Amino acid sequence: MSVTPLSSDRTQQDLDRLANLAEDVIRRARAAGASQAEVAASIDTGLSVNVRLGEVETVEHTRDRGFGLTVYFGQRKGSASTADLNPDSLQATLDQACAIARFTEEDPAAGLADASRMATVFPDLDLWHPWAIDTAQAIALGQQIEDAGRAHAGISNSDGASVQMGEGLSVYANSHGFVGRERGTRHSLSLSLIAGDDDGMQRDYWYDSVRSADDFISAKTLGDKVAQRTLARMGARQLTTRQSPVLFAPEIARGLIGHLIGAVSGGALYRRASFLLDHAGKAVMPAWMQIVERPLLQRGQGSGAFDAEGVATRDSALIEDGVLARYVLGSYSARKLGLQSTGNAGGIHNLIVEAGAADQGRDDFAGMLRRLGTGLLVTEVMGQGVNTITGDYSRGAAGFWVENGQIAYPVEEITIAANLRDMYAGIQAVGTDVDPRSHLLTGSILVDRMTIAGE
Repeated sequence: MSVTPLSSDRTQQDLDRLANLAEDVIRRARAAGASQAEVAASIDTGLSVNVRLGEVETVEHTRDRGFGLTVYFGQRKGSASTADLNPDSLQATLDQACAIARFTEEDPAAGLADASRMATVFPDLDLWHPWAIDTAQAIALGQQIEDAGRAHAGISNSDGASVQMGEGLSVYANSHGFVGRERGTRHSLSLSLIAGDDDGMQRDYWYDSVRSADDFISAKTLGDKVAQRTLARMGARQLTTRQSPVLFAPEIARGLIGHLIGAVSGGALYRRASFLLDHAGKAVMPAWMQIVERPLLQRGQGSGAFDAEGVATRDSALIEDGVLARYVLGSYSARKLGLQSTGNAGGIHNLIVEAGAADQGRDDFAGMLRRLGTGLLVTEVMGQGVNTITGDYSRGAAGFWVENGQIAYPVEEITIAANLRDMYAGIQAVGTDVDPRSHLLTGSILVDRMTIAGE
């Protein structure tokens, strides 16, 4: 769908203002006795519209501001924040941060990231694509999406469609003299539908999330997809308790990768609360598996030239030939572990799980179903039954039973269980059917065996 880019003059002025405020507050913090200081400031604007059954339910315009300051007096740290950028509020925030720091205990790991690690190159990552859509247009688009879904026979109700436009400006600055500016857009469309007959009701949804509205799937495509997903769940059955291979659909598979990141992140490691403690340099996945972080992808959902501490990001393997190549660290957790920051303060940047298998095959979704043969395709998980200390995994699930590589019937009200350590080691294949809506980019993942608890 076509969009008209907005002028960048206002955003550049706002970024200049945030940068000037940040540098001024840092100077004042140093004058107040702080040995180090850092500021994270942001302005977020957006439009969100929800429609249901053709009627407008909510319209929300937002313009949020944030200004967070951290000061260090030696190894003592104090933080404060405000949403008011007026001089008096900023001074009060500085005073509060300094007061807090003077009363906290010293922490040997506290402090800014090393000055030598600050980013010095800031490429254009194509993240800024304002969407010139007004409220009336957003309402009309939401109605088109919902109408497309409701037009399918068997769809009995709707939970509504949403259209969201978002723009974000941010500045991170610190007393090393680093000032990093970022601006990015993130837009989304979503729909949830209900199908029902005498045998029961089913609900399903889908959404699209993009940097540029030009990249959206069409309203009809989204509506059709949600209707088809919802209708496909009709007549769902339970399974008897058994063990079988499990294929995780791409949008669910990225959750498995998220658990991996959680287990190798600094906070879990220095607290000794991870089942992958002391696993750097050890095999945790099959030897053919590769997982690489690529922070500088054009239009990437997690792209950025620097992390939340100003440390330069770079391409880096996380899993290399099945071996855990490194942990995921910011400077604080790195110091706690006696290691170096990996440029991941604030999170991971565009983690790519490369498609493949032991036989060097690269399969699309249909091919992954054939690899599954007879087993469970998981399209939804529920509950929080993941223990990153032990690796135990047990979650409610729904999806489809597959026989001879073909979907046989929908299933629901089951539980899937295993240990993440065994699941990762037992990955049979990763598909080419990558879900692009996240900073965790993976296709479907086939695991050799899990316990399915049902009737």
